Amino acid sequence: MPSIKIPVSVMMPLAHVVEWTYKSFCKYGMKVPQLTPSRIRLLSCNRTFSCSRAKDQLGYEPIVSLKDGLKRTIESYSHMQAQNQRSISKTSILLGNGNVAKTLLWEDTKQTMTVLLLLAVIYYQLFTCGYTIITAMAKIFSLTALFLFIHGMLPANVFGHKIEKLEPSNFHISQVEAHHIACSVSSSWNSLVGVLKSLCRGNDWPLFLKVVFFLLVVSILSAMSSEAAFKIGIPLIFIGFKAYEKWEDTIDSLVGDACSFVLQFTPIQISSRQKQT
Repeated sequence: MPSIKIPVSVMMPLAHVVEWTYKSFCKYGMKVPQLTPSRIRLLSCNRTFSCSRAKDQLGYEPIVSLKDGLKRTIESYSHMQAQNQRSISKTSILLGNGNVAKTLLWEDTKQTMTVLLLLAVIYYQLFTCGYTIITAMAKIFSLTALFLFIHGMLPANVFGHKIEKLEPSNFHISQVEAHHIACSVSSSWNSLVGVLKSLCRGNDWPLFLKVVFFLLVVSILSAMSSEAAFKIGIPLIFIGFKAYEKWEDTIDSLVGDACSFVLQFTPIQISSRQKQT
């Protein structure tokens, strides 16, 4: 659409005239005008800020770049995106519906592969090399520091391949991310409290069987050596949660049928049948 640019020096006197007219006739029912001096000042002010003087005089460097800041701003309004998003699974709610759920349910493949790689390094340092936990973590941090140092020394272009530099903002936890982490932890805790409340009522047999099965798996893993528990437990966690999310309706149906079968032989059911006969 075509637009007409009128200088502020022309519009401001007109706005003052309109404002004076309103103050004179507002007692007779005149509506509040849109053209006022305050509105002109608001629309014409410059909202672009520069940190060049802070850089020159104080040596300031922005923690978050403009590109990364815009990306984080857009991601913070993810709840306002398309409405036809898939429904949240019960497994995701159980895991807190945060980064833990994204990692274990393979929703963020890059994040999941990073965690698996880190677990592989921890396994190598702890069990293959036979280091203690403190020694293994110290060596992992040393390798990380060496990688960051060498990566920082590399030029932006090596043999025609562009190397993307790690910005300081990658290691900075914003308020939005901290809020997401806190929400994930609180959601996991509330889910656990909800499970305990359901167990205390004594009428949710499927949930009881799931808890018993989970504790049975934990007891089996705890009876193994640390190396065997690590090798079996980690793949079991990643595969088990993903499988339950994919076939949760089928698994819940099977658990419900099993509960119905078990309840047929409980004393309460037997006594009620005897009364009926």
